[in-house]
Amino acid sequence: MIILLYGQNTYSSRQKLQEIIAGYQKIHKSGLNLIYFDAEKLKFEEFKDVFSQVSMFDEKKLVVIFNSFSDKDFKEKLFDNLSLFLRTKDIIVLHEEGKILEKDKLLKSLKTKAKVQEFPLFSGIKLKNWLKQEFAEFKTEISPEATDKIINFVGNDLWQMSNEVKKLVSFKNGKKVNAEDVELMVKPKIESDIFKTIDAIAAKNRRLALLFIHNHLEKGDNPVYLLSMVNFQFRNLLIIKELIEKQKPYYAIAKITKLHPFVVRKSYEQAVRFSFAELKKIYQQLFEADLAIKTGKMDSEAALDLFLSGI
Repeated sequence: MIILLYGQNTYSSRQKLQEIIAGYQKIHKSGLNLIYFDAEKLKFEEFKDVFSQVSMFDEKKLVVIFNSFSDKDFKEKLFDNLSLFLRTKDIIVLHEEGKILEKDKLLKSLKTKAKVQEFPLFSGIKLKNWLKQEFAEFKTEISPEATDKIINFVGNDLWQMSNEVKKLVSFKNGKKVNAEDVELMVKPKIESDIFKTIDAIAAKNRRLALLFIHNHLEKGDNPVYLLSMVNFQFRNLLIIKELIEKQKPYYAIAKITKLHPFVVRKSYEQAVRFSFAELKKIYQQLFEADLAIKTGKMDSEAALDLFLSGI
């Protein structure tokens, strides 16, 4: 039997892998036939030799192979020998982090002959539900506002999200998590790169701003999320710029806005580089880009590109 687990949501795929391993260990307690391989560090022939050896105590083997699609030679030979591994009573789990092209011949073959499960990145309501469930596991409630804010701060990185959940649960000690708790305890993940993008916009360097955004798109970050983060930051800049023009000191701005200290510091530095009129114009352009996406006039990535090109 062959099982393929793959996708950009590595947190969920790793959880599934651990479930398979735990289920195997429950039945086969010796652990002597649980074997791990990394295809990038092992020749296919070595793997085949180990796999062909007779199991101790006549146990079914569980063989976990990482990066089998990443190594071209290993993948080709695995494809050529697929029928051999499909016939065995043993279990082979292929774990691959990231996307696999639909046209990949090994993937196409496995989809018809093996158990294949893809783990795409969560977004929207699915991501919110996952977050609520994580808090529920610790018997802790989270407000809708806090849910939105932690997603804005962390995005769809479930590894960081899981750590932030544990941190907030420990901090609140059974009490409900609210937006202010997220502001206090969670440092925005993407914030530093968004600040770089804002700096590039302030310098009228469209090429650099596009480069920063496309680096995130290539890593699989959701364009709607990226646009929302840019929008979130320009909203902060508008608020802080207004307070600066009212001659409010830094500590007062932090108290009034209730933003994360890191956000306040960076936003203050950036706000002085824009005029109030420039910020209002950019915020209006962001509104138009968001509206174009929501009304179906433009896809999210194109709207993001058009916004940055029009700055």
